[in-house]
Amino acid sequence: MQRRTFLQQGMAWAAAGSLHLDGHAQQQLLTRPIPSSGERLPLVGLGSWITFNVGRDRQARERCAQVMQRFFEGGGRLIDSSPMYGSSQDVIGEALERLGAGRRVFSADKVWTSSDGAAQVEQSRRRWRVERFDLLQVHNLLAWQEQLPLLQSMKAQGRVRYVGITTSEGRRHREFEQLMRTQPLDFVQLTYNPVDREAEQGLLPLARERGIAVLANRPFRQGELIDALRGQALPAWAAEIECRSWAQVLLKFIVSHPAITCAIPATSNPAHASENMAAARGPLPDEALRQRIAAHLAKL
Repeated sequence: MQRRTFLQQGMAWAAAGSLHLDGHAQQQLLTRPIPSSGERLPLVGLGSWITFNVGRDRQARERCAQVMQRFFEGGGRLIDSSPMYGSSQDVIGEALERLGAGRRVFSADKVWTSSDGAAQVEQSRRRWRVERFDLLQVHNLLAWQEQLPLLQSMKAQGRVRYVGITTSEGRRHREFEQLMRTQPLDFVQLTYNPVDREAEQGLLPLARERGIAVLANRPFRQGELIDALRGQALPAWAAEIECRSWAQVLLKFIVSHPAITCAIPATSNPAHASENMAAARGPLPDEALRQRIAAHLAKL
């Protein structure tokens, strides 16, 4: 694979809120800041749950590398994984090395153990083939009483840049909210899409109040929403936000919420990686259009 020149930082502020434009004139990439630092991230990242768990299958690994190449060519930075994602970490690490993208990636991984979190982090780091992680998260709050202090200590020592916690499918929201109120968190990761909107009632406003970045997982409900929309023509209003697919509509709904820092769709299709990154460009839906999108999805 040929290495491509990555998008450069430094374009003018966008008109909408804290959004910012990065990159070449033809590739205006929308970003938002991480509240605790001001560092900006593109609104769309890349997940690896299921899609990158391909074992030693060389053809499948090649396809994952192509997904990552398209992702980086589109201006992407944040890739998210976890020890529970099978071979995904190793697949990511191999592709990062092959693409020469170790310094481009914003590496986000998790601790998912009730025992030696430090040993697991080191194993994950070796699999990714990075010097250190940008973000480490306690996965689904597993043993957070032990693992969160570990991650905070690692941050103080400069061994990780940001610390967070995750949940999915609406689990343990009450405990999650309590940690957001009491712990010094840089990031939270939660489920949010036009159908799963529980986070709008508490977690997303709290994240804005507390200055915590938000990663949105399960944007397509593991493909369930895409499948439900397959064959349906895009409404005329999709053109208002320059969407050419339902995937882009879903992603633009998600990242148009001001509390969302980055949505992390997973894919094993290189073309879909490019399509998803295109959702981080162009206009985002206003509140009226957000409601129309949600109402359309509610009918499915």
